[in-house]
Amino acid sequence: MAPINESHPEEFILLGFADRPWMELSLFIVLLIMYPMALVGNITIILVYKLDPCLHSPMYFFLTNLSFLDICYTTSIVPQMLFNLGSSKKTISYMGCALQLYFFHIMGGTECLLLALMSFDRYVAIGKPLHYTLIMNQRTCILLVSTVWLSGITYAVSEATVTLQLPLCGLNKLDHLVCEIPVLIKTACGEKEANEFTLSVVCIFMLAVPLCLILASYASIGHAVYKIKTSEGRKKAFGTCSSHLIIAFLFYGPAISMYLQPPSTISRDQPKFMALFYGVVTPTFNPFIYTLRNKDVKGALGNVVRNIFSSKS
Repeated sequence: MAPINESHPEEFILLGFADRPWMELSLFIVLLIMYPMALVGNITIILVYKLDPCLHSPMYFFLTNLSFLDICYTTSIVPQMLFNLGSSKKTISYMGCALQLYFFHIMGGTECLLLALMSFDRYVAIGKPLHYTLIMNQRTCILLVSTVWLSGITYAVSEATVTLQLPLCGLNKLDHLVCEIPVLIKTACGEKEANEFTLSVVCIFMLAVPLCLILASYASIGHAVYKIKTSEGRKKAFGTCSSHLIIAFLFYGPAISMYLQPPSTISRDQPKFMALFYGVVTPTFNPFIYTLRNKDVKGALGNVVRNIFSSKS
């Protein structure tokens, strides 16, 4: 890495896959397809929720929050990635990098907690159906979602701010596609063991604890499902919960492999593929996993489409 005179450079060079042009072209095409898919899929879920009163329940309220979050999540990194992959200029300004760092981790941290909240909602709905409307009333849902967003913002702002204080000794090359906390810590010079330790401890509470709560919730749900007398009821419960579990593993698996190890031990290409997975792949497939495995959403989507066409005719 070529050093420059400033401790904090005016811009960063995001190396990405610059040494493998064929991979850059392939990735550019994939992102060009997946980004619109992510936007259309998640916007559709939000619109269907707003237009169909049948979906005005806590589960779909949380799902629309997830869709909005995923739109912001992908938008915080994909446009800049497309620009860098499609041109010879691989730079991002220091301010742009800082903003991306904040927004990317706000969305990621919030999603960690929101997925746990969604599993708790399913546990109450299936495990305590008679008390569901009392426990998950509108005020409680708004309070829970607000707490999740506030916690995600607090995590991101604190961790990103501390990371940006690390001296870079004039180094301005990041071996990554985006600005991300572990890679900035790895690039920094001087004493950074405290930052690595703090990040690991914080991410235990942001990643490992929510994942354990999700697994515990679905273990309890599995026990409750076997008590459901009708096969149709069991099938519906398993269908909804399996969608949640698929999304949880798609998100938490790569995130844990990235954030629960010291940044200094991260391999060269690991951050790139992991960021693509939890920042692009998961937000793209979330709406499709939910709609394909959820009869209520498919039915509501069909009703909205029919109403649109009937109003035009």
